[in-house]
Amino acid sequence: MSNKMITKVEGPQLTLERVFDAPRELVFQAFSEAEHLKHWWGPRGWTLTVCNIDFRPGGIWHYCMKCIDENQGDFFNYESWGKGVYQEIIDGEKIVYTDYFSDAEGNEAEGMPSTQVTLTFEEHEGKTKLTSSSIYASEEALKTVLDMGMEQGITETWDRLAEHLQAVK
Repeated sequence: MSNKMITKVEGPQLTLERVFDAPRELVFQAFSEAEHLKHWWGPRGWTLTVCNIDFRPGGIWHYCMKCIDENQGDFFNYESWGKGVYQEIIDGEKIVYTDYFSDAEGNEAEGMPSTQVTLTFEEHEGKTKLTSSSIYASEEALKTVLDMGMEQGITETWDRLAEHLQAVK
């Protein structure tokens, strides 16, 4: 397996896989601690201006990504709010949460698709295989986010994660 992301779309499900050259515990921490997330979450040219995380089942992660890259045209200074609600956490192995578009108060954005996300972290030849499985309400809901450029955004986000992991390991 290379360090490139593998993408599979099956009906309303999007599965992403990538191997990161870092210990499983560190990759898991990168998803569970604000101090890590602030350094890599979001596509290139975006930064987290808000990152409040209550990492426990029933807890909420509320964040704001802001475009700081003037070369991104109309997106420059744009804010994108999101919210995750955790359902299940197995330390070092698995995170299950529902992901929503939201506003600054954490209200879920009407008309925008939410998704059930399962992240699994597996040892893989001294590295970590990360698998993200996202299930949408319908194929149309998944198409909506793919048409918004989500695949490129996740690719850039996971590239930034790989860079962050190298910097801190």
